[in-house]
Amino acid sequence: MSTTSLQIIGWKEWAVFPEINHERINMKVDTGAQTSCLHVLKVEPYQVGSDEWVKVWFQPEQDSEREVVKSFAVFDRRRVKSSGGHTTQRYVIKTPVQIGMLHFEIELTLTSRTDMRYRMLLGRQALSKRFLVDSSVSYLLGE
Repeated sequence: MSTTSLQIIGWKEWAVFPEINHERINMKVDTGAQTSCLHVLKVEPYQVGSDEWVKVWFQPEQDSEREVVKSFAVFDRRRVKSSGGHTTQRYVIKTPVQIGMLHFEIELTLTSRTDMRYRMLLGRQALSKRFLVDSSVSYLLGE
């Protein structure tokens, strides 16, 4: 794929999640992260037959107490090293996302980002073959 056919995005953008009440979440583009991650307040695992599921409490807006609760099939569990060097085991879900005009399925690790400025990080796996990042600008796809 030629680089001219990739969407250019800024270092921060908006993501919309159709299966999470069409929530719009402010995200930071993180080319240092392999997998994307999403802020959650709480994750409660449970079984449906032989399948593992998680009930997840989201707080999509940075300065709001509003919570959204949604259940997902567990896609995977991964050991993830944070930028601070700490390794944690995280649940991974797959869900549709819209970034700009692109709609695709994204893998998200679930973790608390309470002390972080952005509710979501968009990692290299989601960027690959879709986006080029212009780190000098933000919200190229609109606010």
